[in-house]
Amino acid sequence: MQTSPRIVGPVLDAKDQIEAILRSVPQWFGIEEALVRYVSDSAALPTFAIQAGGRLDAFLTLREHFPTAWEVHCMAVRADARRKGLGRALMMHAESWLVDRGVDVLQVKTVARKTAPSAYDETRPFYCAMGFTPLEVFPELWAPQNPCLQLVKFIGRP
Repeated sequence: MQTSPRIVGPVLDAKDQIEAILRSVPQWFGIEEALVRYVSDSAALPTFAIQAGGRLDAFLTLREHFPTAWEVHCMAVRADARRKGLGRALMMHAESWLVDRGVDVLQVKTVARKTAPSAYDETRPFYCAMGFTPLEVFPELWAPQNPCLQLVKFIGRP
C-alpha cells in the first residue's frame, strides 16, 4: 500500500536522499562542489521535503539573512517526480512557515537569462508564477558564465 505524499521538516537529516534528488537533475546541479554543499546545508538549515512512502521526491532549504528576510537556499524535485505540483506545494508550505515566524521578505537566486537556452529557462517562470519579482542581476556573483538573478517576494505584512 502506497502512502499519500506529505511534507516533512523543517528539521530533516536525509542527506543521502537529498543527494539522490540533486543528482537526478544534473542540468541544474552539475557543479559537484555546490551539490555537496547543498546536501550538507540541508541537514543544518530549515529544510522541508515531500515524502511518499519512504522516499523523498522534493526538498526546499531555507536560509535566514535577517529575522524578517529569508532566502530559498536550494530547491529541487526528483527528475521522475517533476511537473506534479511538488515544487509549488513546498514553496507554499515554506512561505506559510516563514509568515508564522514574522518573515516579510523571501528571496531566491537563480541563473539569469543567457543568450543560449538552458535548463534555467524553466526556473525563472516557476518563481515568477509563485509571485517572485526579478530584482537584480549580479553578473559575476557566481561566475561570468552563470550570472545570478535575484528575485524577491513580500510574504508578510503589507
